[in-house]
Amino acid sequence: MTGPFSVEDGTGRKRNSCKAVVVSEGRVLLTVNRDHLGDFYLLPGGGQKFGETVIQAMVREVIEETGWLVEPGRLVLVRDYLGANHQFARWESDVHQTEIVFMAKPLEQVDSPPEHDAWQTGVEWVSPERIASLRIYPDALRSILPGLIRGDYGGPVYIGDVN
Repeated sequence: MTGPFSVEDGTGRKRNSCKAVVVSEGRVLLTVNRDHLGDFYLLPGGGQKFGETVIQAMVREVIEETGWLVEPGRLVLVRDYLGANHQFARWESDVHQTEIVFMAKPLEQVDSPPEHDAWQTGVEWVSPERIASLRIYPDALRSILPGLIRGDYGGPVYIGDVN
């Protein structure tokens, strides 16, 4: 890493983020978020709490962000995000996030309102055809999500340090 934080001294912020590819009727559920550049999309999910399994964290986070209870499926992707290596390095040089992504089936919408993240403005079911035109993070999802939605993704599970 560059900057005041380094791998050698172990400083910085490290967390696991547990996410889901929730598919129904050929569409994927994404969170809609807004920053100074406009709308961007993310897979629903978030930080694993101490004492939680990655599956428990994924199910809880999907409910919180989308209002959907999901049935966990198979592990499909793992990525590292080392903030110092990407376009947000100025603000996130000390961030190291490992994302663990599972397929998930929507079961039912829950009664409690979603607890959106700070930048989140809503959720949207997105068709595979629209994905290529979205600002989505990580950008690698543009090519991966259509195959995951169709069920024929044959690429690697570990996609590296990408954004």
